Amino acid sequence: MTTHAPQTPRSVTLPTSLDEAVAALTAMPAAVPVAGGTDLMASVNKGQLRPAGLVGLGRISEIRGWRYLDGHALLGAGLTHARMGRPDFAALIPGLAAAARAAGPPQIRNAGTLGGNIASIAPTGDTLPVLAALEADLIIAGPEGARREIPVAHLLAGRDMLAPAELIGYVRVPLLHAPQIFLKATGRTGPGRATASVAVVLDPARRGVRCAVGAIAPMPLRPLEAERWIASLIDWDGRRGLTTEALTAFGDYVAAACIPDPEPALPGEEPPQHPPAVLHLRRTVAALARRALGRALS
Repeated sequence: MTTHAPQTPRSVTLPTSLDEAVAALTAMPAAVPVAGGTDLMASVNKGQLRPAGLVGLGRISEIRGWRYLDGHALLGAGLTHARMGRPDFAALIPGLAAAARAAGPPQIRNAGTLGGNIASIAPTGDTLPVLAALEADLIIAGPEGARREIPVAHLLAGRDMLAPAELIGYVRVPLLHAPQIFLKATGRTGPGRATASVAVVLDPARRGVRCAVGAIAPMPLRPLEAERWIASLIDWDGRRGLTTEALTAFGDYVAAACIPDPEPALPGEEPPQHPPAVLHLRRTVAALARRALGRALS
């Protein structure tokens, strides 16, 4: 890692286990954990952050792989986007693999990690809407070997935050063995940060459709009413296809739920309208949701 910042960290600790990393953060509360550093070093280079110390997580082998556990995949927080984008992982969790492959240029995918993408809580994080649609859980490591589990949606919504010296150790994802689609729209400069993204996950066992919209709000949005409505139209025991009209209606339903119409005008006032940029974003979300569901059902 290189930086042009005038101040560098006073200490760097390189633990080899999750509990050692937690102990290092407990001993130095002002230290900052770092894995890939794609977000952290950008903040340092911009002068937005001056960490007193760093706790490097790159040598913790236990969080750099995954294993199976009771119908779930237990994903280490140190998994890189490049590793999640490989075919063997894509066969396991295709939606997360698609998001990982879309996470910027190769140098970002090689360095950026799943745990870092979650902990930074950046609205444009590509894995976040997929994890929200999968209803994944986080296993948090704390001092003295403590472990606790929270839904990823709670962390993203600010309902349950990491306490001092806590680290995201693992992400527990249900294995649905069903189609999962991730799509995103970017700016005119090409692949990069999403202006909008949509994850659609089918859950045949529960006869459900899960959808999450990312990048347009501080956290991924779940249009629950649109999910229930479209699930009621699918023939789960036969051919799962839907008409073009139903797919279009679903996209519009999702977009309207995530970007609602303005409040009605008071008597004598002009009806309020969204500015053109918001209308374009709403059309983008509708198109992504329609395409994602169509691909999942096909």
